[in-house]
Amino acid sequence: MIKRIVKLTFREDEVETFLKNFEENKLSIRDFDGCHHLELWRDKHQPNIFFTYSFWENEDKLNTYRHSELFKNVWSKTKILFSDKPQAWSIDSVWEGE
Repeated sequence: MIKRIVKLTFREDEVETFLKNFEENKLSIRDFDGCHHLELWRDKHQPNIFFTYSFWENEDKLNTYRHSELFKNVWSKTKILFSDKPQAWSIDSVWEGE
């Protein structure tokens, strides 16, 4: 299982555009083959900064999504809204606890 965190920083006047696009596509992303979990987080102090947090079955499934028409469609509408370069991390859990 791969956990993926992507930091997205938007121009303040484009936040609502991003949120609308995410709302329209979140279930399709979540239901994409290999995706087991999807969350959208928002920074408490900088409301134009968001993070996607997703779980992928493996790197091949993640890459299949990243080369899909769904991703190309969503990303083409998202990347034009940025005020800073996105950052992404693929991580493995070292420890999980309550």
